Amino acid sequence: MKQHDEQQEQKIDFKLWKEIFKYTLPMKKQMILLAVLMILVAVIDVVFTYMTKIAVDNFILKGTLEGIKLFSIAYFALIVALSTSIFAFIDVAGKIETGVTYAIRKEGFKRLQELSFSYYDNKAVGWLMARMTSDIVRLGEIISWGTVDLVWGATKMVAIVMVMVYLNWKLALITLSVVPFLLFTSLYFQKKILKEYRSVRKINSKITGSFNEGITGAKTTKVLVREEKNLNEFSQLTSSMRGSSIKAAIFSSLFLPIVLTFGSIGTALALWFGGIEVASNTVTYGTLVAFISYTILFFEPVREMARVFAEFQSAHASAERVMSMINTEPDIKDTPEAILKYGDSFNPIKENWPEIEGNISFKNVSFHYNPEEPILTDFNLDIKAGETIALVGETGSGKSTIVNLACRFYEPTQGEIFIDGTEYRELSQLWLQSNLGYVLQSPQLFSGTIKDNIRYGKLDASEVEIIRAAKLVNAHDFIIKLNKGYDTEVGDGGGLLSSGEKQLISFARAVLANPKIFVLDEATSSIDTETEQIIQKAIQKVLKGRTSFIIAHRLSTIRSADRILVIRNGKVEEIGNHNELMSKKGYYYRLYTNQFIEEEGQKVLSK
Repeated sequence: MKQHDEQQEQKIDFKLWKEIFKYTLPMKKQMILLAVLMILVAVIDVVFTYMTKIAVDNFILKGTLEGIKLFSIAYFALIVALSTSIFAFIDVAGKIETGVTYAIRKEGFKRLQELSFSYYDNKAVGWLMARMTSDIVRLGEIISWGTVDLVWGATKMVAIVMVMVYLNWKLALITLSVVPFLLFTSLYFQKKILKEYRSVRKINSKITGSFNEGITGAKTTKVLVREEKNLNEFSQLTSSMRGSSIKAAIFSSLFLPIVLTFGSIGTALALWFGGIEVASNTVTYGTLVAFISYTILFFEPVREMARVFAEFQSAHASAERVMSMINTEPDIKDTPEAILKYGDSFNPIKENWPEIEGNISFKNVSFHYNPEEPILTDFNLDIKAGETIALVGETGSGKSTIVNLACRFYEPTQGEIFIDGTEYRELSQLWLQSNLGYVLQSPQLFSGTIKDNIRYGKLDASEVEIIRAAKLVNAHDFIIKLNKGYDTEVGDGGGLLSSGEKQLISFARAVLANPKIFVLDEATSSIDTETEQIIQKAIQKVLKGRTSFIIAHRLSTIRSADRILVIRNGKVEEIGNHNELMSKKGYYYRLYTNQFIEEEGQKVLSK
């Protein structure tokens, strides 16, 4: 699998987290409430310890119960306030986690709908799935529960320092003298932990991709007997992740004991110097008890913040990947003028959309995926509305590229393409692609019924329109023979149907929206001869009056095309209708003759 992860700097990018936290703006009130609740919990924790000092100095040492009733009421009130606050912050934090996860995932999915085909050319499905699932969940957790621990910890530490300074500032400075060493240690481990967690997340993406390929390619794996090889490759990935995970765990596990050690040193300093102060009667016994308790309490939030900090390193790696996806700009974008006039993919202004006729012109078009390997060079072609253009040629000759450029899935690196006389970059992508019907060699069906899959081409289509589209492509007859007819489940990816049945359904889906431009990309190459004949009859009806492109391996499919273009090395080598090209006895003649002889031979052998 290719390496898809972008290289990041080895330090935390606070601008990145500022961008992440913008997803909490719709929940600003909940975030403020959460912060208030955590501050309240932290303050109550600190007050509880001070209550211990009061109890020791006023009741235990004096041996009296005077005022104990009022003290008990106050103590009980603190318990109620603490319990209520904890219940409330758990509820609020849970809602924030869900809300943030939803907001980021929605934004990510929206961006995936906007991105151009070129983005998916070099991104594995597993890479995208990891971004949309585990990485986003990680961000939701750290923003909600991480905020809880950070606000609670910071408030508690500040409150403890204030009380300690109030009780005895000299003893407070001695006790807290270990903090600078703790800060230095934290910065050191930050770099180490972040580096390893980045490595873990990168390998996790590869593993997710390997899972996806293993499932979708299970049949191919069986046929090629690659089970052992695949297992070895997967084992290498998991071993790499195991190594990086162990390193990250080691650094994280070392960090916590070091924090505990500094905490113990702080407690020992408080006990040593505080004991001397008590012996000299300059500090009360209750104050010493409070100091020791506060020292322990001070390093409790430090430990929690250290844990959150380690998780923050992991979440930072996730944030880098998620935001790199969300911030990726589509290669193909409408101009601001086109958006203002025609709208965008999510807010179309259909009343301004012009009626499309279907005239398409390529003017000196050049295109490449890799600058060193040009696909088209100075390509010119004029297509009249309603004309059927067939594209024939070797694999990699540029047939699909021509169609993808016409559909604006890609744009020319040089030259211009005109739709009805207007350069199509001045128009709307959505307008053009709403007028497209596209049937692929391997049709993509979605889980649901046949009716659902046909309606996918026009979501507001009535049942009458669905049946009409199915009849138009000759799919109605096989559909009504199924047990549940149009309500038959197609299974995951259409797995419960044959290749021919899936192709007919995708054909019906394509024509349902009555597109003006139609594309058949090897639509009959993977189906049986009988279904091919059904589709060929449907093609003659469907393509009538529509501008259409047919990319076909079986040349019998394109005999009735208005013009056939023989494409070789990105250039038009021959052009004409079937009879004209046959009379030239050139490349097309040889190709057609050889294929005809081969098909006739297969018919004889099959008898």
